[in-house]
Amino acid sequence: MASTMNNGKELADYCVEFGQSLGCSFVEARYVKDTTKGLAYRNGEPVSGGFSPSSGIGVRVLANGNIGFAAFDRLERSLAEDSIRAAYKMAKNAKRKVPIDLGEPIANKAKWRVKAKEPLEDVTIDVMMDFAKDANKQMEGLAAFMFMLNPSVIDKYIVTSEGTQIEGYLSYLRMFTTLTAQAPGGSEQKYLDLTLAGGWERIEETNLLENLKDEVNRLRRAAETSQKLDELMSQPIDMIVGPEVAGIIAHENVGHPSEGDRIMGREGAQAGESFWRDLKIGESRVGSDIVNVSENPTIEKTSGYYEYDDEGVKSRKRELIKNGIINEPLLNREFGVRFGTESNGAARASGYNREPIIRMANTYFEPGDFTFEELVEDVKLGVFMRSFQEWNIDDRRYQSKYTGSEAYLIRNGEITETMVKRPVMETTSVGLLSAVDGVSKNLRFDFPGTCGKSDPSQGVPVYAGGGDIRFRGIRLGGVG
Repeated sequence: MASTMNNGKELADYCVEFGQSLGCSFVEARYVKDTTKGLAYRNGEPVSGGFSPSSGIGVRVLANGNIGFAAFDRLERSLAEDSIRAAYKMAKNAKRKVPIDLGEPIANKAKWRVKAKEPLEDVTIDVMMDFAKDANKQMEGLAAFMFMLNPSVIDKYIVTSEGTQIEGYLSYLRMFTTLTAQAPGGSEQKYLDLTLAGGWERIEETNLLENLKDEVNRLRRAAETSQKLDELMSQPIDMIVGPEVAGIIAHENVGHPSEGDRIMGREGAQAGESFWRDLKIGESRVGSDIVNVSENPTIEKTSGYYEYDDEGVKSRKRELIKNGIINEPLLNREFGVRFGTESNGAARASGYNREPIIRMANTYFEPGDFTFEELVEDVKLGVFMRSFQEWNIDDRRYQSKYTGSEAYLIRNGEITETMVKRPVMETTSVGLLSAVDGVSKNLRFDFPGTCGKSDPSQGVPVYAGGGDIRFRGIRLGGVG
């Protein structure tokens, strides 16, 4: 492994030298080696398994104010030269009205890694299969279930003509399940992303098997006992959502609209635009005074953790919404200049053959001043939506809809045993955030996921979360 990594680094260094010799004003080479093992099961029975290593180098060059990108997967000097020539030709022939400016030169040198006590590269297939067997046992009794286990280790090296040299080591336990519970009144289905960052020890540290069993029991109860309640449809009610639902709202209604490339239209034809386009950073209000949403890649043991982004910029916390007012967009180097500031370390790529673009990492509602009990006791009639089944949002990230999975009726300040069947919270992003009047003190990241964007598609691991949140005067879009 070491010799392969060294060869990749040496060739990446050469890519920078060769690009400069062609006349490129900026050259960036990113070597990535991804080693992934995989097991897949359906209803407890093995479906597939394997070992899929991949490696390659992606190169970006800047010439005449235009960027060209090329990638290759064989560590051969001649192939590297051909790829860089193609990227250089692409850049020289582009006809941009406004030249691309990456801002002040960056020359960071660092090595960073996701901590792992039990490295995933040392975990054998036998150990993986034993764990998968235990995981499948937790789901027995469901009408149908699927389980995928994909430990992945990624070595990364970024070098630029400005002097940046960054080595990174990422370690993910990627795990996914689809659960279907059947009852006489119908079925309930839930997709769970169980991805963990770190080594094999994270399975026990997070009580993963116990939590999976708990989720299965909750889904079965929802299928067996939840019911439609017409009284919830006839009037505005209060909603309290748990950290999982808070997380998806932070991600979809705040994180995506804050992406600088969406705001300026670059992603319009690929992954959508942003309603922030019509707003003023630092001035426009989109939520109540107590709404504070942040984006922070520096939180360890999360899938969105990184110390340097894929442009070599040091990561830091970003405050997207502050006291209800949009405060800071997510930016890479190019869009940092276009917004009149600088990159805040939001450039990520899903692999060597994808260009770094603006992405989220860990997006969440900042803690408030309430306990969960205080949020509940002031609700006369409402719903506590602990988890969600599905969500929808338009391409400007404005009109949104969240359908509950596990949800309970709240009456006279108490959560009852009555489960509400698929309550639908449907409103605009501004309407939703403006309805917030309480956030709990606890901060939890209950929602790992893979965020998709761009074309060709890029899926990167993220986390989302928050505390429990209370929304006032919500009119349900539908129940059942």
